[in-house]
Amino acid sequence: MFVPAFLTHACLGAAYGWSAITQALTREQGVVASAAGDWTLDLATYPMTILIGGGGLAAALLGKWAARVGPRRAMVQGTLISGLGYGLVAGGILSHNLYLMYPAAGLIAFGNGSVYTPPVQTMMDWFPDRKGLASGVVIGGFGSGALFFAPSMNYLMRKFSEAPDYLGKNLEIITEGGKQFARMGEQLTEVVYASSADLAKIPLDGLIEGYYAVGTGSTGVGLAYGTIGAIYTSLVLSSAMMLKRAPVGFKPAGWEPPVAVGNTSSNVHVDLVPKTPQFWLLFSTASLLCTGGMGLMAVAKPMISEVFSTSMPAVVTTTFATAYLMALAGGNLGGRVGWAAISDRIGRRATFGIFTTAGIAAYASLPTIIEAVMADPNSQTAKMLLGLFCFNTMAAVTIMGGVFAVLPAYEADLYGQKYVGAIHSRFLMAATLSSLAGPALLLNLRSSAENKAISSLMEKISPDVFLERFNAPVGQLEQLIQAKTVSISRLMEIAPQGCIDPSPYIYNSTLYTMAGLVSAASVLHFMVKPVNQKYFKITQELEEKEKIKSK
Repeated sequence: MFVPAFLTHACLGAAYGWSAITQALTREQGVVASAAGDWTLDLATYPMTILIGGGGLAAALLGKWAARVGPRRAMVQGTLISGLGYGLVAGGILSHNLYLMYPAAGLIAFGNGSVYTPPVQTMMDWFPDRKGLASGVVIGGFGSGALFFAPSMNYLMRKFSEAPDYLGKNLEIITEGGKQFARMGEQLTEVVYASSADLAKIPLDGLIEGYYAVGTGSTGVGLAYGTIGAIYTSLVLSSAMMLKRAPVGFKPAGWEPPVAVGNTSSNVHVDLVPKTPQFWLLFSTASLLCTGGMGLMAVAKPMISEVFSTSMPAVVTTTFATAYLMALAGGNLGGRVGWAAISDRIGRRATFGIFTTAGIAAYASLPTIIEAVMADPNSQTAKMLLGLFCFNTMAAVTIMGGVFAVLPAYEADLYGQKYVGAIHSRFLMAATLSSLAGPALLLNLRSSAENKAISSLMEKISPDVFLERFNAPVGQLEQLIQAKTVSISRLMEIAPQGCIDPSPYIYNSTLYTMAGLVSAASVLHFMVKPVNQKYFKITQELEEKEKIKSK
C-alpha cells in the first residue's frame, strides 16, 4: 500500500521542483539571456503558487466528495483532469502564452486536489496505531516531488534544447524602446547580449560571448514539461488501481482505539471543526510556518545563483544550483517522514514548539551568513559558511514539510480519527495561503531590493560610460530595465573598480520578514488547547440522527 501512495504524492509534489525551470522560463525567447518579451521571474514563478495553492483549495472543496466516492474513483478522475492540464501548460510555454499556461496550471491543481487526500486517509485507516508515521511517509512523497522532477526536467530540457543563432560580438547596435537591435544589412534583428557569466548558467555547450538573435533556438522547457506530464499521468493512474480501502472496523493486532470520554463521541464532526478556536489557531500557525518554506522552494535555484554565483563562480555552478534544489527537496521529504515519526514519540504540540523555535533561528541567521561569505568569498571559511547557508535553508524547508506531515495526526489528536480526511482537506487551505504569500512576499521584497540596488549603482556610473555600453542615455533607464537590457549584472560590468556587487543582499529583507512570521506562529500555537467536550457531544447527537435516518 505504501508504494503506490508514496508514488502518487511524489507525482503531485512536482510543483515543489518548479524553480528548476523558472530561470529557463525567463529566457524562453532570448534563450541565453532574457529578451524584452520574456517573462519576469515573478511571472515565471507564479505557476508554482497556482499548482500548490490551487491544489490545497481543490482538496478542501473536494475532500468530502473524495471520501464519499472512494479513493479509486477520486484518483482516476483527478488524474485525467491534471493530465489534460499538463498538456495545456506545455502548449502555453511553447506558444509563450501566459493566458493559456496559468489556467492550465489551475487544471493540474484541481485534478491534484482530488487525488491528494485519498492516499493519506487510506494509509491512516490501515495504520491507526501509527497515524503520524503513516501520514508522514505518504505526504513525504509530496515533499520529495522535486527530487524526481528537477533531474528529470534537466535531462529532458537538455535533450530538447537548441542553441540560438549567434550573430557576433562587435555589431552595429541600435536601441529603441529599451530593446536592442543589430543591423544585419538592411534588416534590424532583435538581439540579446550574453556575457561569459550568463553562458555559464546555460546548459548548452559551445556558446561564446556576444549577441544572439531573439526568437531562435529553444530552452526545451515546453516539450520537457509535456513529456513529464504524460509520465506522471500514467504513474498515478497505475497507483489508483493498486490502492484499496482497509476493511470496515480494521484494527492492527494488539491495538485498541481510544475510549470515548463519558457519554460522548470520540470524534468531532467535520462541519463543527471550523467553529472551534483550535482550528483557526492551528490553521494560522501552519500557514505562517510554511510561508517561508514555500518562498524558498519557489526561488531555490535562481536564489542560490543570484546570491553566490558571482562571488563564488567555481563553486556555485548550474550543477550546484540544481543540487541545492534537490537538497531542499530532500529536506522537504526528510522533514515529512522524520518529524512525523518524532511527533509519535514526543507529541504533536511539542513538535510544533520545535518548529517555531528552530524556524526563527534558521531564517534570522541567513543574512549574517551571507555577509560573512562576502567578506572573503575565496577562503575555505566561505565554503564552510556556504554549506551552513544550505543547511539552514534546508532546515527551514524540513519544518515546512514537517508541518504538512504532522498536521493530519495533530488533527486526529484534537478532533478524533473518523473525519480526519475531510478535516485535513480544510487544513490544506493553509497550503493555499502559504503558497500565495510565500512566493509573492519573497518576490516583491526581492524586486524592491533589486530596484534600490540598481539606483545605488547608477549613482556611481558615469552617464557617458552608460551611453557607450547600452547605446541609450541614462534618461531611458526605466525602459531599459523593463526590456531586461539593464540588470545588476550588466551594470557591474561598467561599475567603477571596487564597487560592491549588491546581488548577494537582495534577499536579506525577505529572510528577516520570514523570521518575524515564524515568531507570530509561535505565539499563536501557544494558544492551542484541547477541544471543548461540547463539540464531541454534539457530534454524537449528529451521528445518532444519521443512524436513525439511514434506518
